[in-house]
Amino acid sequence: MKSKYSFLLPLGAGAGLIGLWYLIIYSFKIPSFVLPRPDQILITSWTERKALLTSAWITGQGAFLGFICAVIGGFLLSFLMAFSFRLKKSFYPYILILQMTPVIILAPIFVLWLGQGLPSIVAVTFMICFFPIVANTTLGFVSVDHHLLEVFTMSNATKAQELYYLRIPSALPHFLTGVKIAATLAPIGAITGDFLTGSAQNGTAGMGFMAISYFAQLQTPALYATGALACLLGFLFVGSINLIYWTFLHNWHPSLIKKDTL
Repeated sequence: MKSKYSFLLPLGAGAGLIGLWYLIIYSFKIPSFVLPRPDQILITSWTERKALLTSAWITGQGAFLGFICAVIGGFLLSFLMAFSFRLKKSFYPYILILQMTPVIILAPIFVLWLGQGLPSIVAVTFMICFFPIVANTTLGFVSVDHHLLEVFTMSNATKAQELYYLRIPSALPHFLTGVKIAATLAPIGAITGDFLTGSAQNGTAGMGFMAISYFAQLQTPALYATGALACLLGFLFVGSINLIYWTFLHNWHPSLIKKDTL
């Protein structure tokens, strides 16, 4: 039975972990450049707030643009491959080859083509987010119930009606699942892209570049603050997509319909 105070459990666990953090530092006399105290990280987050927020904005732009391009491109390509067997057989092997190519190899190529900074970061993010969307959406389009297809055929439904009323709704849960996976990967892709292709032009840099800079200067509290802000950015992405997922599916999809419990 759920308690109305169950929301306090994560707060209690968090307080316990912070207490354990302090205990480990004081018990083993760990220097702050190896493991800073939580209060040091909070103070540094405030003193470095301008640089951290600017870097988060740059990384967020790269993550959002790369994610949106992957969503649009992935859906369109999946749509075409689902309705053309020859197109799928022609291009799907090359998509798999690109998926298996490490991003660290592609990053220098993106720099040659697009230059350092935001365009290359967007390209890296796109490459990381693109394949989960293509794989899941293609599966959704080709996994339509054959009995429903027969019903539409017997009803003399047009291809447009079949597409709008059957195939797209059937593919939507798979598509949104791919989007959820891509949303998890988007901040990671942007930070990775910033590590590999970022720069500090005009005195600004993304979170990946800032992490390298803080590490090189042994500003460990600032490095931890950057990591915490990166986690927050990831939560914002995933939370937003979860809200969209729930909005589209909660009225009819079995995974979100509340069931009566005994």
